[in-house]
Amino acid sequence: MSQRRYELSDFEWSIIAPLLPNKPRGVARADDRKVLNGIYWRLRTGSPWADIPERYGPATTCYNRFVRWRRLGVWDRIFEAVSKAYDGDLQMIDSSSIRVHQHGANGKKGAKAKRRPPLGTSLQADGMGRSRGGLTMKIHALVDANGLPIALKLTEGQAHDGKSAADMLGGLGDGQILLADRAYDSDALRSSLEERGAWANIKPMPGRVNVPAFSPFLYRYRNLVERFFNKLKHFRAVATRFEKHDANYLALAKLAAVKIWIRFMSR
Repeated sequence: MSQRRYELSDFEWSIIAPLLPNKPRGVARADDRKVLNGIYWRLRTGSPWADIPERYGPATTCYNRFVRWRRLGVWDRIFEAVSKAYDGDLQMIDSSSIRVHQHGANGKKGAKAKRRPPLGTSLQADGMGRSRGGLTMKIHALVDANGLPIALKLTEGQAHDGKSAADMLGGLGDGQILLADRAYDSDALRSSLEERGAWANIKPMPGRVNVPAFSPFLYRYRNLVERFFNKLKHFRAVATRFEKHDANYLALAKLAAVKIWIRFMSR
C-alpha cells in the first residue's frame, strides 16, 4: 500500500494524460504514467532525484523528462488547463517565504566561489535573496473562491509583496473582488483594479489619511490563500527549495498545484 502512496490515481491520470505531448513516430519513450509517478514521488518526499525508487524506472529518465518537458512548457500548459475552471468572483493573493536548502544554493562544481552579497541584496539569477535568516525566496499565489491556484510566481525573499503582484492580476475584471493584506495596500494597485471594474478589498495601512472602503466580513475569506500554502507545503520539494534553478522549482510548484486542483475535482 505504501508503494502507491504518491502515485496518480486513475482519475488523476485521466485528466493529465490527454495534456501530455504525443509521440506518434520514433522510438517509444518510457511509460509516461510511471515516469510521472516517479516525479511526483520526488516532489512529495523532497528526496534527491537519484533516490527515486527503481519501480519508476531510471532516476535519470525521470529527471531528464521533467527538465525537457519543463523547457517545452508542458507543465505550464497542464497547470493552465486545469486552472481554467477557477471561480473568479472572489480572488485572494498572498506570498509565503521558502527557505533555500544549501544544495539549492550551491553553484556548479569547479566554479569559483563568489563573495557573499550584503544582507537584503538579491541573487537575481536564481530568484533568491539573502536576509538574516539566510537564503530565502518567496512564492506568490493568486487563488480563487475555493482556495485553488490561478497564478504562481517566484521572487527574491526580500521582494515587496505589493509590487510583485502587479503582473498577476490581469485576469481580474468587472464585478470581481480581490482580497489581500496590508502589504498590498497601495493607491496604484487599487486604481488599476478600479479601472477594470474590480474592487480591492485590501486591509488599509493604519497610517492612511483617506481610508478606502473595506469589508471585514469578506476579508475573513482571505484565509483560503493561507490554507492553499499549507496544502502546497505538504510537498516537501516545495516546502524547502532544493533546486538550483528557479524554473525547475516553479515547475515543481505547478505540478503540486495540479495535484491539488485534481483532488478538488474528484470530490
